[in-house]
Amino acid sequence: MKYTMAAPCLFGLESLVRQELCDMGAENVRAENGRVFFDGGENILARANICSRFAERIFILIGEFDAFSFDELFENTKALPWSDYIGRNDAFPVRGYSIDSKLHSVPDCQKIIKKAVVESLKTRWSVEIFSETEDMYKIRFSIIKNRVLMFLDSSGDALHKRGYRKISNAAPIKETLAAAMCALSRLKPYHTLYDPFCGSGTIVIEGALMAKNIAPGIGRNFAAQGWNFIANSAWTDEFERAKSLEINSADFYAFASDIDKKAVELTAHNAALAGVGAQISAVVRKIDDFELESDSATLITNPPYGERMLDFKEVHEIYKTMGALFKPGRGRSYGIISPDEEFEKFFARRADKRRKLYNGMIKCQYYMYFKN
Repeated sequence: MKYTMAAPCLFGLESLVRQELCDMGAENVRAENGRVFFDGGENILARANICSRFAERIFILIGEFDAFSFDELFENTKALPWSDYIGRNDAFPVRGYSIDSKLHSVPDCQKIIKKAVVESLKTRWSVEIFSETEDMYKIRFSIIKNRVLMFLDSSGDALHKRGYRKISNAAPIKETLAAAMCALSRLKPYHTLYDPFCGSGTIVIEGALMAKNIAPGIGRNFAAQGWNFIANSAWTDEFERAKSLEINSADFYAFASDIDKKAVELTAHNAALAGVGAQISAVVRKIDDFELESDSATLITNPPYGERMLDFKEVHEIYKTMGALFKPGRGRSYGIISPDEEFEKFFARRADKRRKLYNGMIKCQYYMYFKN
């Protein structure tokens, strides 16, 4: 069976998600703000969950309609084929959001949708009370300008939860954003990667996973693995496919450093859990003592900033130090994410390219330097 699916993502990553889904063999791929729609069978659903580096989740689209009143929301939701997916004992919690719509109360929308799904399933299963004790089918809705879309969440935990970061530092960067920064910096399997503010090691770990073509979801489970209408063979085939595409011969190495000893220990611990400990060296080092140990170097980093950990004066001194140390050179590139609109002023060099990204809810710029 073919499904229409959606891949929600961080703002700014839509084009990356679109391209990776095209590369996976998804059909009719189209991007809009914060999500990418695509078509495919159960193998594409499994493949997108296991292999997407940049998407946050993979949804199945159940239906869409306009709703300007709660009655319309109820009746149109009830008319959707919920019993094709949800069994008599399955759980089906409801969550979602509403933007620029008449139905602006999200709690009320959740209650109406839940009631409508219950009424729909009552007709099919001839029961009055649902135990919700078996498989989990999380219903997700979006209402934007009165257009309602209903989904089932096939991922379970968000896809940025790869499984290797059991513990993080005070201000972690999302794995999906770290992977996007590596992709935007065109990290290759033969590159040497540096991160002088490594935190819990997310950037260097995502870089190593990308260089070795290790699927980010290879070590975790997904909600749809327990769904009756998705064949187990689809998951088995896609896990095996992902494993077969790994690059064991990649000549890749990463150097991570941080002023915080606990952060360095955490980086080493997380790298080992991710299966890339042999490719990553982590040491305690101040930014003042940082130096590139390779002429062919890709530096990608998420330095501390005023809204996050330090005051702005300290941050600007760090930017000045970085500007003095991160010298242009053949085979060298630097990628730095920051929400500070004055970053280039203190770094003392205009970026060769900028890309707007979001670190959580914080609007940032990814400053890229790659010219000699």
